[in-house]
Amino acid sequence: MGRLGARGHAVVRKQRTVAIVFVMMLGIVSLLADVAIEGTKSVMGSYLAILGASAAVVGIVSGLAELAGFSLRIVFGWLMDETGKYWTFVFIGYGINIIAVPALALAGDWEAAVVLMMLERVGRAIRSPARDAMLSHAGKTVGRGWSYGVQEALSSVGGMIGPIIIVAVMLLGGDYRLGFEILLLPCALAVVVLFQARKIDPHPGDIKDHCPVKEKKRKFSRTYWIFLIAGALIAAGYADFPMISYHISTVTTVSQGWIPILYALSMATNALAALVFGRMYDKIGIMPLVAMAAVIPFFAPLVFASDMASVTAGMLLYGVGFGAQDSAMRAMVADISPHCRRGMAFGCYNTAFGLSWFLGSVVMGVLYDVSLPSMIMTSMVLQFAAIPLFLLVMREELRTKQLLAHGGARQEPAPEPPPMPAPATGPGIALEVSAEPPAANTVMAASLPEVPPPVSPSVDAGTSSEAPAPEAPASPQ
Repeated sequence: MGRLGARGHAVVRKQRTVAIVFVMMLGIVSLLADVAIEGTKSVMGSYLAILGASAAVVGIVSGLAELAGFSLRIVFGWLMDETGKYWTFVFIGYGINIIAVPALALAGDWEAAVVLMMLERVGRAIRSPARDAMLSHAGKTVGRGWSYGVQEALSSVGGMIGPIIIVAVMLLGGDYRLGFEILLLPCALAVVVLFQARKIDPHPGDIKDHCPVKEKKRKFSRTYWIFLIAGALIAAGYADFPMISYHISTVTTVSQGWIPILYALSMATNALAALVFGRMYDKIGIMPLVAMAAVIPFFAPLVFASDMASVTAGMLLYGVGFGAQDSAMRAMVADISPHCRRGMAFGCYNTAFGLSWFLGSVVMGVLYDVSLPSMIMTSMVLQFAAIPLFLLVMREELRTKQLLAHGGARQEPAPEPPPMPAPATGPGIALEVSAEPPAANTVMAASLPEVPPPVSPSVDAGTSSEAPAPEAPASPQ
């Protein structure tokens, strides 16, 4: 038994090492991809204007592109769950980047550039549910909050590098087209690293290629839908950065040259906050999200103030909020969704989040022109409304843990079989039959050592059969 225990610990250590390397490599893929995506995004409005697009076209197209990028995730999440082809969707999604980003250099008019911009958003919609699902499975060993925190932190680093590359190209005498051509390099490198990640861990964590039909049809829990509504409220109340930059450039005393610096500052805090909130979620559960929802809304009156100090403080809070959303909230989605429906779970959540973000941005844009205090109040009220829902989710999770601790499960208990008639040979035999001991395999399963629980404190919804059964000890020679 001692040798078996040592062997088991060695297997667990190897699994953790592979999971850590896999998570880091997916984070590097996100970094390289976001170098190209954010680099392009930082000048897309100006590039469309050069090609002849009006301000109205730029605004409408930008909003529709983001909406399409989020809303299509529910479709590709469902397809991923049905097919089980995680890697196929990830490779197609990142492969589209290689085509769409450098092709912008060849766009002869704004209509062609808009089509390529939409194509890039579709690529993001294709890959995101599959990537998030793979991270959730790999993260079961090392902590889902940490896994999403690392991925988001590295993604934020890429988001800072991309605009810097475009600025450097412009300062050295190049133009937007040359910048887009240079961004082909990080796109290609992202796919190369992705191939290496697949080679290292083709089946991350407890991922399954083929799930039973019954598992694919399992419904989402009440906790999931409550959490989805909470996330949608936060998204609706979160002001979009173009609106913030518009306010800074037209109302405040802050120089326009500080706008990209403030954005980079928010991305830096986003990266740090993602790591911190992700690790906190692994340690103490949903409580950090409650604290986030109680503090982050105060970014609104700060970023829409008129002095540099307030705007800077507001941008720091703005970045911290993004870090919490992209680490702890994604980890929570994974923990409360069925094992074989992770793609659909992330697809539904991201679709609701993106649609709410779009509608909230429209409402706050209208309110900004009518009354700035009303817009600020609306932003804060929507975000504060998520707090009671987070508390309700926390109570549901606590109750679920208590049920499981006493032998319960998330799903409804199966109906009891009808009582068997007593044998005709006498009551003594009937009593003996009703008190029949459990089957031998049941006794053996009960006597085996338990699998160590995952790092995350939350329990997977409907995943009581998710963990692999422990190996039986080898018979003595």
